[in-house]
Amino acid sequence: MDRPARIGILTISDRASAGLYADESGPAIEAVLAEMLTSPFEAISRIVPDGIESVHAGIVGLVDEAGCDLVLTTGGTGPAPRDLTPEATERACEKMLPGFGELMRAKSLERVPTAILSRQTAGIRGRALIVNLPGRPSSIRTTLLAVMPAIPYCLGLIGAARIETDPALVAAFRP
Repeated sequence: MDRPARIGILTISDRASAGLYADESGPAIEAVLAEMLTSPFEAISRIVPDGIESVHAGIVGLVDEAGCDLVLTTGGTGPAPRDLTPEATERACEKMLPGFGELMRAKSLERVPTAILSRQTAGIRGRALIVNLPGRPSSIRTTLLAVMPAIPYCLGLIGAARIETDPALVAAFRP
């Protein structure tokens, strides 16, 4: 595709969606993307409360209505009762890519032992890749740096817009 990629940023938080505090995770994702990507992109940000229905609707809206090529979610991946982002992601996707979650947990475990509690995953809906990132801004950077080498190739395989990375920060792998 010869157009700027549309990247959805979906923050999942009961409190941020209710306006009880400012979302820091969504802007952190956009800042890391601006640093990593050399190709133009359009960021489309939304905030939804925790829960299967709200997260599913957020993902579907960003892919089917907003035409996003990549959706990066943040929050809702832990073991707490309201953390249902992976379940909503699985419901929204036709194919799951568990390797993304495995790599993000492995990278996070280098920093914190509680990374084993994370349930991040990834999947494909139509011509879009959905990746669950953690909710902490510092963890977002770590995990996005870990998985970004595979994202441009994956987007190409599914017919999404092409993205280019800054090889000095993260080298995209295209066999």
